[in-house]
Amino acid sequence: MIGTRHCTTYGQDIIHSFARELKTLCPDVLIFSGLAYGVDIHAHRAALQNGLETIGVLAHGLDDIYPRGHRDTASQMTKQGGLLTEYTTHTQPVARNFVQRNRIVAGCSDATILVESASKGGGLITCSIARSYGREVFAFPGSVHSDYSEGCNNLIRDNGASLITSATDFVKAMGWDDDIRLEQAQQRGIERNLFPNLSSEEESIVRVLSKNNDLQINLLSVQANIPISQLTGILFTLEMKGVIKAMAGGCYHLLA
Repeated sequence: MIGTRHCTTYGQDIIHSFARELKTLCPDVLIFSGLAYGVDIHAHRAALQNGLETIGVLAHGLDDIYPRGHRDTASQMTKQGGLLTEYTTHTQPVARNFVQRNRIVAGCSDATILVESASKGGGLITCSIARSYGREVFAFPGSVHSDYSEGCNNLIRDNGASLITSATDFVKAMGWDDDIRLEQAQQRGIERNLFPNLSSEEESIVRVLSKNNDLQINLLSVQANIPISQLTGILFTLEMKGVIKAMAGGCYHLLA
């Protein structure tokens, strides 16, 4: 979850209601942000308040926390998530580091959610990076008269992000509601046949994913020893049989 450092009351309300609803729908979800002012810190605090794990990607070394007013939150995050940085001790939080760390926020996440943004800003850069990685990008719309909704509205208008208004919208768009229903069915003792007349190549893919789920197609090709040109068609057939599901970022997920 990313956005402007000048998070409005509207943005804060979105973040807290989103985290509260997401906890009910997907209690094991992990929220990444940048521990900066505005949307970042509200996203981390909302996650903590709702029992969700959250990770802050820092633009400096781990020997200090910037901004200093976020130290208490950072301390809580080490017990309910964590802190992540590529920078060595004594690295200062200079401006270029904040832009550079955005690629880590985008790369570590299945999806990027822009809460509020002006017409230009780091959040829009992160969304661009996320799209280049093949990740899903979402944005909350806002008033056409609000400076800090202009970036979100423009992104949605230009098809750079999918519009969401709630965690339910997000979960459905990601296809996570199918996983939730399957898990609930299994908890009730309802079993499904995961191997409906599979070919030897299909069984090979299932074996690979059963050992290491959520693999990208290039890794699947190597581990299953099937050329990508042939693998694409096999994966499509497995999707049609309800055995696997294509996920964000070009990954494939075994459904049980």
